[in-house]
Amino acid sequence: MQFDTPATTNPIDRLKVVGQPIHRIDGERKTTGRAIYAYEWNDPNVSYAYGYPVGAAIPKGRIKSMDVSDAKKALGVLAVVTTLDVGDLKKGDFNTAKLFGGDQVQHYHQAIAVVVAETFEQARAAAALVRVDYAEEKGAFDLEKAMDTAAKPEESQEPDTAVGDFDAAFTSAPVTLDETYTTPDQSHCMMEPHASIAAWNGDELTVWTSSQMIDWWRSDLATTLGIDKEKLHLMSPFIGGGFGGKLFLRADAVLAAFGAKAAGRPVKVALPRPLMPNNTTHRPATIQRIRIGADRDGRITAIAHQSWSGDLPGGGPETAVNQTRLLYAGVNRMTAMRLAALDLPEGNAMRAPGEAPGLMALEIAIDEMAEKLAMDPVQFRILNDTQVDPENPERPFSQRNLIGCLELGAERFGWNQRRGPGSRRDGNWLIGVGVAAAFRNNLLVPSGARVRLDREGIVTVETDMTDIGTGSYTIIAQTAAEMLGLPIDKVAVRLGDSRFPVSAGSGGQFGGNCSTAGVYAACVKLREAIAQKLGFNSEDVVFENGQVRSGNRAVPLAEAAGSDGLAGEDTIQWGDLSKTHQQSTFGAHFVEVGVDVATGETRIRRMLAVCAAGRILNPITARSQVIGAMTMGVGGALYEELAVDTRSGFFVNHDLAGYEVPVHADIPHQEVIFMNETDPMSSPMKAKGVGELGLCGVSAAIANAIYNATGIRVRHYPITLDKLIGGLPDVA
Repeated sequence: MQFDTPATTNPIDRLKVVGQPIHRIDGERKTTGRAIYAYEWNDPNVSYAYGYPVGAAIPKGRIKSMDVSDAKKALGVLAVVTTLDVGDLKKGDFNTAKLFGGDQVQHYHQAIAVVVAETFEQARAAAALVRVDYAEEKGAFDLEKAMDTAAKPEESQEPDTAVGDFDAAFTSAPVTLDETYTTPDQSHCMMEPHASIAAWNGDELTVWTSSQMIDWWRSDLATTLGIDKEKLHLMSPFIGGGFGGKLFLRADAVLAAFGAKAAGRPVKVALPRPLMPNNTTHRPATIQRIRIGADRDGRITAIAHQSWSGDLPGGGPETAVNQTRLLYAGVNRMTAMRLAALDLPEGNAMRAPGEAPGLMALEIAIDEMAEKLAMDPVQFRILNDTQVDPENPERPFSQRNLIGCLELGAERFGWNQRRGPGSRRDGNWLIGVGVAAAFRNNLLVPSGARVRLDREGIVTVETDMTDIGTGSYTIIAQTAAEMLGLPIDKVAVRLGDSRFPVSAGSGGQFGGNCSTAGVYAACVKLREAIAQKLGFNSEDVVFENGQVRSGNRAVPLAEAAGSDGLAGEDTIQWGDLSKTHQQSTFGAHFVEVGVDVATGETRIRRMLAVCAAGRILNPITARSQVIGAMTMGVGGALYEELAVDTRSGFFVNHDLAGYEVPVHADIPHQEVIFMNETDPMSSPMKAKGVGELGLCGVSAAIANAIYNATGIRVRHYPITLDKLIGGLPDVA
């Protein structure tokens, strides 16, 4: 199905199933332990072996030799495969870092061997016996020191933008801001580690893994192993969290495949938690300079956002200026990104890449500018709203209700009770409130599905779409049920299998909208097949209450299937609507904090998110996504930082003891409001994504609330008590 004109009235608009607060159809399996995750696949007739990875002990250099003799002689060991054994391997399209193969070390904890044994404990013990002789090279690990060598990214990645004459407008503006903000390296820290099981059958390979993007992984793994993609079967029906860390093929799948080949039996490999920050990907640190000029009435006349980030050679930038290109009006504009070559582990996508760290800076700067203008921060944002792309005024937004989000949020939150910095106190707590705008682009990716109808009247949906805890199973079932006039318990959903049609996958906030649009397209094909079989006119046929109806004739859906059943398969393809109209999601975050007058400890007291993100396909699963994102925003504001050892080139706090994230006790009442919105230009579902919008802006709202509580402006995340305590006596 080609989607190149705005959606009109269609079966989804009935909203008998879609849009309803239906509990997750996979929930019972997960809460009872019957959902099988990658490492848990267990055939009682199969003898599994266990692989344990060996990570490089240097950040950059060459492996001169490896001695695995003691490891091979250890109890229970079946095989040892080293990076030198396999030689240089082709790298897939989606990886910056080399996952395995050859003698070059690009980063600390790069996988250099896998030890396979009868038990996990035996493999782990033997892995400690591998001896490696390195030729270490000097590396670059400090972004601030590397700023002078940072280069403009390739034009195909992210070009600079310029509209008007920023320098002249900024120089002449009566009110200006010029500040620098920093965000640290961050880790995905999903609950389930990267894990895979590999099993060979001749030259065919089956891999059970934890992957957000089945087809991407399948292509890259086939390339790395040098095998025909058609001989590779990937399965990932349940995923214990990803946040972007499982978008791309990782070393666990590669090691499991090589280990299984060497051991002659299926092998399980799970990356130990300390390897995950250094061996896989992370959100890279940024240094961001923001300049804003405004007239005395508060209208922005000049805005510039420059960002520096780092990655391995061949990598790309953290696109932290993306939202600044679209969020606020201003005739004179400039954005630029620079990329430094660093020898740290690969920097790549983490929930809302670009906008999440970019808004951490921009939305503090907007608050600071409002203060300079003596304006209310909400009103300053509203004043500088725009209904067109500020860099291309001929291009309107398909839907944009940022003002509605801000106004409704302010009313519900009691924003009119806000006072000046340091003026509210509750016992030993200084109380403050903060606001930030939320923005995330709406991305469109082709997505396919197959829908089957059997003689029992059961509809089965098959697509390689994944569910990373987001509710994909449920919204896909709702889509098929709505399209075919069935209750949701008459729909079965099968996901995460490379034998199914290629979907959008889970990432970039595009999974929900795109995958359900693909199911919609397949259901249209099935509806046509059913109508044709029954001799109905497909233009006026109605699917409702388990029946197919046309005129005065009605036939049970099960009867229409016949003994052999019917199927429909299609892929949603996107036209030029996203080019003629800017498609984005918007929101507003409001936060109240308390800061201890003696210690500087910050506690979140309440949070509100208002989201305008097209049709909400399921308010329960959508709310779950947003409150999870809000929680992640608390982590980004107050706790999360991968500490870099700039001498030895690795992340020091590479486990859940040293890398701090919010826990239940840190999170108070959270309220989520969805604006009543549909976007016909987005898809036949008229939906957009929401799971990353819920994160964008949260950390800045907290930073702004801390300033309102204390009068202390912190521009460098995370906002730990050591950054506050020195200024507290003056305001306490």
